[in-house]
Amino acid sequence: MKPRLFRIAVSAALLAAPFLAAPSASAADTTTFYVSPNGSDVADGSRTAPFATIQHAVDALRSGGTVVVQAGNYAQRVNVHGVRDLTITAAPGEHSVLDGSSLTVPTDRSALVDISDSTDVTVHGLDITGYRTSDIKATPIGIYVHGGDSGITLTDNHVHELGNDNGTLGSMAMNAHGIAVYGDSPAHPVSSLTIDGNEVDHLKLGASEAVVVNGNVDGWSITDNHIHDNNNIGIDAIGYEPTLPQPWRYTDLNRARDGVISGNTVENIVSEGNPAYWSSDGWCNCADGIYVDGGTRIAISNNSVQAADIGIEVAAENSKGTADHVHVTDNTVRDSRYVGITTGGYCDGGSDCGGVQTGHSFANTFTGNVLQNNNTDHDGSPEFLIQYHESDNQITDNTICAAGPGILLLGTMPRSTSGVRDTVDDNVYSAQAATAATAQWGWQGTTYTGLAAYRAGTGFDAHSTFQPACSPVRAAP
Repeated sequence: MKPRLFRIAVSAALLAAPFLAAPSASAADTTTFYVSPNGSDVADGSRTAPFATIQHAVDALRSGGTVVVQAGNYAQRVNVHGVRDLTITAAPGEHSVLDGSSLTVPTDRSALVDISDSTDVTVHGLDITGYRTSDIKATPIGIYVHGGDSGITLTDNHVHELGNDNGTLGSMAMNAHGIAVYGDSPAHPVSSLTIDGNEVDHLKLGASEAVVVNGNVDGWSITDNHIHDNNNIGIDAIGYEPTLPQPWRYTDLNRARDGVISGNTVENIVSEGNPAYWSSDGWCNCADGIYVDGGTRIAISNNSVQAADIGIEVAAENSKGTADHVHVTDNTVRDSRYVGITTGGYCDGGSDCGGVQTGHSFANTFTGNVLQNNNTDHDGSPEFLIQYHESDNQITDNTICAAGPGILLLGTMPRSTSGVRDTVDDNVYSAQAATAATAQWGWQGTTYTGLAAYRAGTGFDAHSTFQPACSPVRAAP
């Protein structure tokens, strides 16, 4: 979630069959069952006599095997609980749809595919859609992983057109997810998690996220996904929420950690029109393309983020939390409404924040990134924004090109104690309509006009350069 008060800011191993890939050695002696909309659960589950429900096949394979979902629409939920060595896959080349449009969404979290306390489970190639509600107390999810799981692999699925349609303006109580992983067991983390090659789009998320790892999730990768046209955060790695209760809530056990976010294309992530982000001041441009909120030891690399409210953010919303040892490297961020990259707490507990205090950002690196034409709202916000409660970060070797004239290329918020032991150097700056003498940087609430004045006032960017024109933006991964 991102409850800003105001704007301040297969991989599947399959048995040999005429149209299936050869199995891996670990799956060589398992069973394959087939499912078809025209099947019957009193059949034998063979290719010529398939079952009718995916759940029936899963229940018959608790000791391991493969469920091949043949083409067609399935108005079904699937519950995978306490299962080992299971693959659920669309039949190769076939369009297999889990369609929740006729299902009633119950209160609290529920999903079309629910995986818990399981090991070595793969979900591959399914079209997951239509699971939606207007009940503010319900949280519809496409694929939901929770409990203590290991070896969960989610690949090449299409999760789209689902969510929470409640229209209560200004309420953060409505929620939904496309793919959600909640490590809610203090005894066993979710580990060895792979989310790869999925498309996640056109979701109504309320205060939640399209793809999220939250809490006790240790060892994971979110790679090569296409996440687009959603009305809140694209990818999020979260810590310190009540995913684990006391006494674990404010411990490292309750943080998404040791993860990789790489090679993703994230586009059109905008909170305007999302009822959760309405206030008397209007819509908040608060939706991050990629967000680390209280996570640790995470590599964010080679992603393309375009036309989000905020491209990439490393922060901690909880006042007792931190975001640390996050490495943001070689990403391309462009055309953000608000800022390209930001780090630090978005509020400092002052009266203009309604007394809200946020957490800290430290020991993070931002290197080799390309930022261009961000702040398309042209309200004077920078390409790279440093906010409150930030220290010991490195901002180096980035290429930063501001949109328009006189727009901040690097800034901190007024009254901020940020910047302690920061390293800011070896960056290449440019602006579409400014020179080295007229471009602006901000630091500790002071605006500096011209690179020379900024260097003299801050001691930063001694080896950085200013180019007269923006360098071409690299192609998306």
